[in-house]
This record gives sequence, structure tokens and C-alpha cells, in this order.
Amino acid sequence: MEDSISQTIREQIKRIKAGELFTISDFESVNNDNLVTRTLSRLQNEGTIIRVATGIYMNPKKTQFGILYPTLDQIAQKIAERDKAQIMPTGDTALNILGFSTQVPMNAVYITNGAKRKVKVGERNIIFKNAVQKNFQFKGKLLPLIIIALKELGENRVTNEIRNKIFNLISESSVNEKATMMHDLYLSPVWIKELLLPIIKTTTK
Repeated sequence: MEDSISQTIREQIKRIKAGELFTISDFESVNNDNLVTRTLSRLQNEGTIIRVATGIYMNPKKTQFGILYPTLDQIAQKIAERDKAQIMPTGDTALNILGFSTQVPMNAVYITNGAKRKVKVGERNIIFKNAVQKNFQFKGKLLPLIIIALKELGENRVTNEIRNKIFNLISESSVNEKATMMHDLYLSPVWIKELLLPIIKTTTK
């Protein structure tokens, strides 16, 4: 029986795209977390899958330069999905995700309405800090990230290059994202409203 279930898990993993993250909770149909854990551990030892952080795995995505690992943000989003929690990146993390800064912070820091924790990923960490629910009133994903990054920069450090990046990000965003932007813009400081409103109006016509 155990061999049969383990084979089912292996077959399910084969159908997961290379580079895509998965966790034990993705196999809840098996209804046996201990067996899933043991099977994933064996597959990791065999080199079939890679553990990128505690409880987070992936099928290796191989390129000519070696294995392509996920970003800390991708790992953080997967942890949030697993824990059914909301997260938002803080200052330097938001700047790096958007490409407003080339400096890679050692710690990727997020606020969350879930559990407070630190997750080690190689030499770096993902840190989740508790925040009250009012911090998660946003409806979209992109504009809140831009607002957080702009707050970190401050009004006097917004360059034309960053304005152009914001314009392109909003222009290329999905219809669903654009539909949430006016709501989310209302939750931002006045100077950010004044900066983003003309861009939103131009790109969502």
C-alpha cells in the first residue's frame, strides 16, 4: 500500500513543471503527510527534486549555466500560499523586486497576517513580521508593491528612470490588476497619488 502511494506521489511530481515550487500540502489528497514527507526526502536524496527551504521543494530547472533557482520572493509567495496567509514586502525588498534598486538585501522582509517566522534559504533569510489586518486592505498586487517602494524611496529620490519603470509596469499589467488600481491608489499618501494618478489614467484608457 505504501509503495503504491509513494509511486502516486512520484507520478504527481513528474507532472509538476521544472522550476515550479511545491510543498507537502500540495499532496493533501494522499491524506498522509508523514508518507509524503518520507517520499519527498527519498526523492531529494536521489537528486530527483531539490529542497530550496524547509518544506519547499522544486523540480530542478536546468540551464546551460546550471540549475535555475527561484527568487526569494517566489519562495515567500509559496510559503504564504501554503499557510493561507497574506504577505507584503517591506522597503528594500520591494525596491529589489521591482528593479528600482540593484542592491540585493541579505534578508527579504515581509509583513504578514500569518505566523511570524524566519526561513533560511542558503545564506539568506526570508523574514515574516506580524502586522495588523488594516495593512492588507489593498485589492491588487502591483500597485501596493509600487506604493511600498515609493514610500521607502521618498518623494525626493524618485528619478525619471523610476518613473519610466513604473509607467512600463503599469502599462504591461493585466486588466484585472488595472481594475484595482484606483481603489489601491486611494490608500496611498498624497504625493504618491499625485505621482501615480496621471500614469494610471494614461495607461488604463
